[in-house]
Amino acid sequence: MTLATLTEVLQPAREQGYAVAGLVCLGWEDARAYAQAAEAEGCPVILQAGPSCRAHTPLPVLGAMFRWLADSVSVPVVAHLDHGYEVQECRDAIAAGFTSVMFDGSKLPLEDNIRITSDIVAMAHEAGVSCEGEIGFVGYDGGAESLGTDPDEAARFAAETGVDAMAISVGNVHLQTQASQGLDEARIAAIEAVTDVPLVIHGGSGVPVAQRMRLSRGSAICKFNIGTELRQVFGASLRAALAADPDRYDRVGILKEVHDPIFTATREVLRAFKPA
Repeated sequence: MTLATLTEVLQPAREQGYAVAGLVCLGWEDARAYAQAAEAEGCPVILQAGPSCRAHTPLPVLGAMFRWLADSVSVPVVAHLDHGYEVQECRDAIAAGFTSVMFDGSKLPLEDNIRITSDIVAMAHEAGVSCEGEIGFVGYDGGAESLGTDPDEAARFAAETGVDAMAISVGNVHLQTQASQGLDEARIAAIEAVTDVPLVIHGGSGVPVAQRMRLSRGSAICKFNIGTELRQVFGASLRAALAADPDRYDRVGILKEVHDPIFTATREVLRAFKPA
């Protein structure tokens, strides 16, 4: 089994100049393709269960699935809870076999975010699990606006919570279907100057590939979350399979046809984060 914690994959990334992809899973088909793509590329991967995934599939099922996939490949695989909003949700994920939990208190007042995140870090570490926190709200394409991370607040958050990774808001936006103008590298540098924790970019699909590559190899950003661009591949390949034969109804046969496109697209995503 190659099951790993977030710390076990991010610390080498920080030291050796690369990043690890946090791939947003919605079910078996994409999670399997992600693990197999990581195996083909010879790099670690973080399989992430976000709120929409958890609304569809119970945590114990997801935990077992991620752990099975880790056992099926030779590269490190992290079973990660993405955007946990409650202490109990993080506790349940740990009980379900996740090796990493992310508490998102970015909408809370700073004091509350620090207090709750600290409690979850302590709980996670006691169980041998990593914890990611977030300081500075990351908004949504067509929805709530991002609120940039203040470097001084980031320094205090990192020091007082003891998080293993820190998600920041530096021009990134969730659910972007096209690449944006990119991240605020001056703000990233300012945060790097006052912290030593691995940094995380949520909404990585909106970050131009060239900037992903540059920041992976030359900054403290060690984790990029990628979801939307791979969901688009899933949707396009599924529509193509159905359009080719409108009379098809066997879901197993239909879903088999999404594997290769997702596998190929994921390999391309992973290559951008690997060492030069």
